Amino acid sequence: MPSQPPHIAIDASRVAVTERTGTERYSYELIAALARLDRWRRYTLFTNGLPANLPPLGPNVALRSIPLRRLWTHARLGPALARARPDLLFVPAHVIPAMHPPSVVTIHDLGYLAFPEAHTARRRLELHLTTRWSLRSARRVIAISSATRDDLVRHYQADPARIAVVHHGLSPGFCPVAPETVAAVRARYGIDQDYFLYVGTIQPRKNLARLIEAFALMQDTGSNPTPPLLVIAGRRGWLSAPIERLATELGLDGRVRFVGYLPEHDLPAMLSGATAFVFPSLYEGFGMPVLEAMACGAPVLTSTTSALPEVAGDAALMVDPADTGAIAAALVRLAGEPKLRAELRVRGLDRAAHFTWERCARETIAVFDAALALPTMS
Repeated sequence: MPSQPPHIAIDASRVAVTERTGTERYSYELIAALARLDRWRRYTLFTNGLPANLPPLGPNVALRSIPLRRLWTHARLGPALARARPDLLFVPAHVIPAMHPPSVVTIHDLGYLAFPEAHTARRRLELHLTTRWSLRSARRVIAISSATRDDLVRHYQADPARIAVVHHGLSPGFCPVAPETVAAVRARYGIDQDYFLYVGTIQPRKNLARLIEAFALMQDTGSNPTPPLLVIAGRRGWLSAPIERLATELGLDGRVRFVGYLPEHDLPAMLSGATAFVFPSLYEGFGMPVLEAMACGAPVLTSTTSALPEVAGDAALMVDPADTGAIAAALVRLAGEPKLRAELRVRGLDRAAHFTWERCARETIAVFDAALALPTMS
């Protein structure tokens, strides 16, 4: 190692939210792991407003709050970096500013290309231009899955030698929860029967319409006299209203429950108590909910597409997400085959144990060192 520790700036703007999903949770957990693991390099976190529930930070981590309502990245972060003159900028879930030092950026997915109809034309253009800019500007790129790396190479002709695949980690809070705690949390949400659980934003690319239709088919089979409920947890996203109406149109009021956003302190208990976690999404850059469900001991049903097989390995029941009948058949199996659920539970717990934020942090530090042409951390 060189005698002087490098100074690494981090765009921590995604940490400054109260409800963390996807990229916000990645930013928070990775920053927390870097602070725990690395006491040699010097870090400065730049935020647009002070973050809520900031993770514990070591003496080598400073915090700079530079509030601005709009255009923060280019109008405030860029000039602040020019004054601070760090050796490296890390952008875990955003775009590299126009004024920037040598940089590393994480790109999570290209959902705007897979599902262009989910975005306005203006938003698609913005995402295309910012992704292309970050790819061209960064010394190194982190992709959260091999699927995302392959998409970057295919759609943007990115140099695969500059892309490192670094999978997400998993918070230790995601683990099997005691039955009495599960019962208390279930009661809080009015869940008084066995249930399948979906967790994620309510939007078309999550394939919830087919999931609800498959659930309706399952009711019609009569193979299980008291089939589980379908509990859908998550914030309303683009075109969520037609998805919610579909349950009513199919006569599933009371059988399909929309419970809203699940705070992180309730999520492990709801996952632990589920008959199965059902996530037949059409496209995911990683699929963190699948991993969290496995870590809590929930049998998992997920898709054969995008990064989901990469995350699930052989520990989930996999279906073609475009085949409603296949989803329905898998739901019937999960409801009626305790041995299958037990096998998936064991495999899932073993699979989830391989994903830690400490590993993610170490592999991310190796990318920092590669960008700076430094020998990597031992």
